[in-house]
Amino acid sequence: MYSLGGSEEILGRALRDFAARDDVVIATKVFHPMSDKPNAQGLSRKHILASIDASLRRLCTDYVDLYIIHRFDPETPIEETIEALDIVVRSGKARYIGASSMHAWQFMRMLALQEQHGLARFVSMQNHYNLVYREEEREMLPLCRNLGLAVTPWSPLARGLLAGSRKRQTIRAATDRPAQQWYDHPAEEDAIVTAVEQIATIRGVQPAQVALAWLMSRPGITAPVIGASKPHHLDDAVASLSLALTGEEAAQLEAPYRPRPVAGHV
Repeated sequence: MYSLGGSEEILGRALRDFAARDDVVIATKVFHPMSDKPNAQGLSRKHILASIDASLRRLCTDYVDLYIIHRFDPETPIEETIEALDIVVRSGKARYIGASSMHAWQFMRMLALQEQHGLARFVSMQNHYNLVYREEEREMLPLCRNLGLAVTPWSPLARGLLAGSRKRQTIRAATDRPAQQWYDHPAEEDAIVTAVEQIATIRGVQPAQVALAWLMSRPGITAPVIGASKPHHLDDAVASLSLALTGEEAAQLEAPYRPRPVAGHV
């Protein structure tokens, strides 16, 4: 969905020119509309099988390592979706399949049907999880730990909030409607960001490193999805791997959080 496939085309050219295919892991997704045509969205058999072929053409490869359903599709029978994903795996067009934000009961239902029918099983969950949105700790994270599934959270920095970028009144901060909907508890969020900045100052690191280090310390987390748009974003992400927070620091970061409605499933 990102730039209607433009991001895949850019990645395909970069991989062709700068990397050996076996040295990289490529993940892409299916679900959101790719045009205004009725069949160019969702998790129907038609859209899944057409989408994987289109993605492979744009990526200039004959397979992806991980093919992710971007959301749960209430308009398509679960059986149709998981059977189509099984076809993608058995045809060699994807090595593994994963899922993204949905309710834990929906994910468990899909996993149970995959097991019941001997179909390719999801190996990962890419969900919404960070210091200012922790509702996934209730159901989804325990489920994934119990079943041994990888967890790759998206928006680990809350779309820049935890890195301090929202304070700079950027164009994105003013126009980012999803962030305005998901992160609408300013008193609580300001307290969390303040705690992040205090620990970052004491440690002599960037706030993003503290937020990412906290996330990576959580049980069952495999790797966050980093939305790097500047070189220093990658520097912070790598540096966070060497930052071990104390129990007191983790408690300071977590203390201001309060339960909130589920966000990010649509």
